[in-house]
Amino acid sequence: MSTLPSPTPSVPALRWSTYAAPSRFYGLAGRLLPWMWTAALVFAAAGLWVGFAIAPTDFQQGEVYRIIFIHVPAAWMSMLIYLVMAFWAAWGWMLNARLASMYARALAPTGALFTFLALWTGALWGKPTWGTWWVWDARLTSEFILLLLYLGYIALTEAIDDPRRAANAGALLALVGAVNIPIIYFSVRWWNTLHQGASISLTAAPKMAATMLLSMLLLTISFWAYSFAVVFTRARAIVLEQEADTEWVRALAAGAGPRGS
Repeated sequence: MSTLPSPTPSVPALRWSTYAAPSRFYGLAGRLLPWMWTAALVFAAAGLWVGFAIAPTDFQQGEVYRIIFIHVPAAWMSMLIYLVMAFWAAWGWMLNARLASMYARALAPTGALFTFLALWTGALWGKPTWGTWWVWDARLTSEFILLLLYLGYIALTEAIDDPRRAANAGALLALVGAVNIPIIYFSVRWWNTLHQGASISLTAAPKMAATMLLSMLLLTISFWAYSFAVVFTRARAIVLEQEADTEWVRALAAGAGPRGS
């Protein structure tokens, strides 16, 4: 009588929870930080050099147009970071994933910074171009609302002492506020606004010189790397704050380092 072969031991399935452990994130983020800061500085220097030293003068706006090399990437990042923040906040809310909620909380100040930078550089460009620092244009108004949403999220999550309740309340606000992102992006198409249309489109050739486009893309990469660097730094601080009573944080304070780092 033949016997059935014993089943081959299966390889243990990889669990996302293993890689979502705060201790593992803390160690991984720490190793990535020097690379992110280096990339941010290198690409920023290259982008500013191309934009302010090589790119030609615009025949209509003169030298003032060069502010778009900072304004446009900042505006892109302000919208992108909000969507990423809302995603992680919702993920943490639905799956009770603590690290996701921590990461959403870490993203908010950086998003607010880029939104303020977009509004400020837009005002610097608007004064010589439109003759005024500010108009209640659809694009400008919706971007200003985005800044208020960031500040509201930060204030709400900081006002509630319990981390879980704070994360859930912040997730609700972030998800509701996400409807503002398509309004910002499509406002110049939906309404008659003073703000100029997009110079870069996925469906059409760029409406600018190659050196102008290169500068804008280099600074966008720099802003991406900067965002990773400061968000990782802030997220690590939040992890230490909320995991203060755990064994691995005590070991870290004692100089042993986080487990799994």
